[in-house]
Amino acid sequence: MERVFLTVAGERMLRERLRRLKEFERPKNIQDIEEARAHGDLSENAEYHAAKERQSMIDVNIRDLEDKISRAEVIDTAKLNSDRVVFGAKVVLLDLANDEQVTYQLVGAEEADIEAGRISLTAPLGKALIGKRVGDTVQFRAPGGVREYSVEDLRFE
Repeated sequence: MERVFLTVAGERMLRERLRRLKEFERPKNIQDIEEARAHGDLSENAEYHAAKERQSMIDVNIRDLEDKISRAEVIDTAKLNSDRVVFGAKVVLLDLANDEQVTYQLVGAEEADIEAGRISLTAPLGKALIGKRVGDTVQFRAPGGVREYSVEDLRFE
């Protein structure tokens, strides 16, 4: 089984999502099924069928999260120290095309959220960053073409 790399915050996020599904969404869905069932003929009851479909989706999500959590390797990024980009590193980059600085944290696929500044190890930029040091130049192919960054700073929080 493949390990799922998570930061401490990422594990907390997955556990919270699992808790919400089990404690709120599934019980509400069961109630929705019972209410729809009370309407009578189930063969033509769209509310009942929609609620049953939703139940299947919730159960799949629960199993998926439980599986990921069971395979998780949680890494406390605050305890890391390296002069190279590794999982959990916050990397300050300078876009060489427009002189704009961006900061990304390198995380597992489960935590990736580009809007929040978290990129996956498996994303093109994530792959290109692994092993780089401050001062290195990183080139990678993005959907809009080849991009080039300079690694300006590296920290672990």
